[in-house]
Amino acid sequence: MFKAILWDNDGVLVDTEHLYCEATRQVFAGAGITLGDDDFREMFLTGNMGAWRRLAAQGRREAEIERIRDERNEIYGSMLHGRDHAIDGVREVLQALHGRYAMGVVTSSRRDHFEIIHSTSNLLPYFDFVLTREQYVNSKPDPEPYLAGIAKTGFNAAQCLAVEDTPRGLVAANGAGARCAVIPNALTTGGDFGGAYKILRDIRELPAILDE
Repeated sequence: MFKAILWDNDGVLVDTEHLYCEATRQVFAGAGITLGDDDFREMFLTGNMGAWRRLAAQGRREAEIERIRDERNEIYGSMLHGRDHAIDGVREVLQALHGRYAMGVVTSSRRDHFEIIHSTSNLLPYFDFVLTREQYVNSKPDPEPYLAGIAKTGFNAAQCLAVEDTPRGLVAANGAGARCAVIPNALTTGGDFGGAYKILRDIRELPAILDE
């Protein structure tokens, strides 16, 4: 039986991935590079390559690439302010599971962006802990984030279920020894989810699989 649930953030709890994509697209357009949805999926949602190597291939120096990255982060942060990004059904599911399972957030999101997102979500009281990008050396699809999350729960990997929406998240969870339920969204539908414990259409389906 599962004892703990480890939740990804962007695309699982909150609908923010399209905003991150748009902010990245904007700064790349300013650099003369068109970044399509397929590019974003490959670079950010399947692997952890990022898109910055395209700037390096143009001959741009590291300092300039860092400036463009900072600009993207500022644009993304401004897009996040003042809105409730919680995905439909998330609150009712978290309320149903709260107290029955140890629950934590395991995200590659930066702490500052995470705090902006959840300043209006009212979701954080449901979680026992939050791990953000600053707390890992290696991001997903490396298993390090989920290994850290599993350790925080006090249970073993077999007792933990990860909830993800991307191929890179699934790879990270499985690499840490946890089973993973995947809920694809508009950006990740059609991804390679081989090895998933379950593939769900909606987060509201999650409680039922925990009782199987």
